[in-house]
Amino acid sequence: MQAWKDYQEKNKDRFLEELLELLRIPSISAKSEHKADMLKCAEAVKDRLLKAGADKVEIFETEGHPVVYGEKIIDSAKPTVLVYGHYDVQPAEPLDLWKSGPFEPVIIDGKIFARGSCDDKGQFYMHVKALEILTQTGTLNNNVKFIIEGEEEVGSPNLAKFVSTHKELLKSDVILISDTALISLDTPSLDIGVRGLSYIEVEVTGPNRDLHSGVYGGAVANPITILAKMIASLHDENNHITIPGFYDDVAVATDEERKLMAQAPFDEEEYKKDLGVKELWGEKGFSTNERTGIRPTLELNGIWGGYTGEGAKTVLPSKAFAKISARLVPDQGSDKITSLLISHLEKIAPPNVTVKASLHHGGEAYMTPIDSIGYKAASKAMEATLGKAPIPVRGGGSIPICALFEKELGVKIVFLGFGLDSDNLHSPNEKFNVENFYKGIETIPYFHQYFTEMS
Repeated sequence: MQAWKDYQEKNKDRFLEELLELLRIPSISAKSEHKADMLKCAEAVKDRLLKAGADKVEIFETEGHPVVYGEKIIDSAKPTVLVYGHYDVQPAEPLDLWKSGPFEPVIIDGKIFARGSCDDKGQFYMHVKALEILTQTGTLNNNVKFIIEGEEEVGSPNLAKFVSTHKELLKSDVILISDTALISLDTPSLDIGVRGLSYIEVEVTGPNRDLHSGVYGGAVANPITILAKMIASLHDENNHITIPGFYDDVAVATDEERKLMAQAPFDEEEYKKDLGVKELWGEKGFSTNERTGIRPTLELNGIWGGYTGEGAKTVLPSKAFAKISARLVPDQGSDKITSLLISHLEKIAPPNVTVKASLHHGGEAYMTPIDSIGYKAASKAMEATLGKAPIPVRGGGSIPICALFEKELGVKIVFLGFGLDSDNLHSPNEKFNVENFYKGIETIPYFHQYFTEMS
């Protein structure tokens, strides 16, 4: 619609500067020292929603970080779209690998470099600006609600309680999430699913104290060595996960879905070049896109123990630690996989060490049916602004709250992401293309229009 384009063109510089202001707030949910920043960011989100045209915005306290709720209700008889996003971000470490300050956003070659630029401030803010466009042009024909939380990056531990106790407040006809990626603006795609997650921490203890590695080395088991061997044994020569029962409930993708996924363009050489690796790695019998979408994985996210400071210290450590995560596909329950993983680590540990493992957080996989009204509306909206119908793909990441949303609210979720897999999410130099930000704002009003027409 021309009125939408005209309004966005007139205000695009302001839209961008507003996003940069949000990115300057270090809203790191995982670190207690940023509690004040979390509150500051929640207040900023509230302010932006009100200025965009929301009639009601409220900050709800939780046992952790607050939830921001907003709404624009034009007619209770009209369809209602619930937008979900999160204002919290990942820790920025290692800081020395950033080319600019993680909370000092800069624009280089058309890309916004800052922590949270793509995940998820830049993406949820597209919806805030889309609401502004619709209200200011008098073209909003459906109700819009927002739930922007502050704990997604730590597993949304308090959102389940909030959702279950505010069902009427969150009542809607579809949930719209922009926390995913597309292949590119030239080759648009829509995620039809995200993977589940089981994230644990394991502690391996050997002797009751750190020991002199010369006096005791060779006589006492080193927990770091033992832990390394245990972790190495979790994959076989075909990179197949060796935990008994791990694959029992995996929903196997059909030949038709695999054929559809294969239509997505993929340049393996360019992929390797971008990552700086000579060869790729993964489960035998599956393509790279399948390994990151339709298959479960097990990854070591961190390992430490002993002396890691400057210089040398000849120590045989008492303890070693690791953080391990499993990405899960439909039908794999996160509770079951967590139990299998912990039990297996305890079983394979030799008698000269003890193992203690605990869950950090988890969540279930989620699939969006491509025959749903929400998916069709998103597909048509993308085609309207990008000129091509999007390819349905499965995302490799996790949004733990998705399955709970559908269970508690009884509505389907649609993913309308405008990030890129190469945007360095959770890594130094996270980025978000300015063009993608603007294109998302341009596309979202079409989703509202088409969803209302189809409902």
